[in-house]
Formats: sequence, C-alpha cells, structure tokens
Amino acid sequence: QVQLVESGGGLVQAGGSLRLSCAASGRTFRITSMAWFRQAPGKEREFVAGITWSDSNTYYADSAKGQFTISRDNDRATVYLQMDKMKPEDTAVYYCAASTWATISRHPTAYATWGQGTQVTVSS
Repeated sequence: QVQLVESGGGLVQAGGSLRLSCAASGRTFRITSMAWFRQAPGKEREFVAGITWSDSNTYYADSAKGQFTISRDNDRATVYLQMDKMKPEDTAVYYCAASTWATISRHPTAYATWGQGTQVTVSS
C-alpha cells in the first residue's frame, strides 16, 4: 500500500506563491505516476499537473501552464506543486494522487491512492 500526506496549503494574496508538498510512504516502488488535482466548491475535481515516477516527465493542464510547476524529490519520495502568480480562481482543495499502473492521466480514476487534501485560498 502507498500512503500520501499533503502539506503547505493556506491563505495567500493574489499574485503570491505557495508550495504544496505530498510525501509518499509505504510501497513507493509501485508508484508509476503522481498528480495534483483540485476541487473548488460546487465544481468537479480537475487535473492540475502530473509527473512520472521513473523519469520525472511532467504534464500540465492548460490552466496551470506557466503558473504552476510540479517536481519530485527522489530521495524523500515527495512531490511538490509550486504555485506562482496565484489568482482567486485558484482557490480550492488540492489533492495529490498516486497511480501504480498508469502514466500521467487527467482522469481521477487512474489514481488509486489519494491524500487527505489541503485547502488553498487566494484572496483578491
């Protein structure tokens, strides 16, 4: 089993930055990819960015390109989401997710393991 623990959410002003962390533990050798999703009130969960576990290839949603950066610390089995130039519409609960069979996917169903979520609020 793989477990995920997220941290780093909070309140930030528009234009500011936050970095989210997602620490993986357990059978991390089974992970093939990890991703960040977000869910705003009343909206569906949406893909933000993903990274492959073996070679750190990345893929971003159009809304995240040029603003968010996903990265991985191999030694710590931790994935990060650096969020810059934040906007009020980035306000959401952010979740990290891990897959043990798929490459990067925009579909939540590709990920069997999810973190608890971390609230990000951007004030205008």
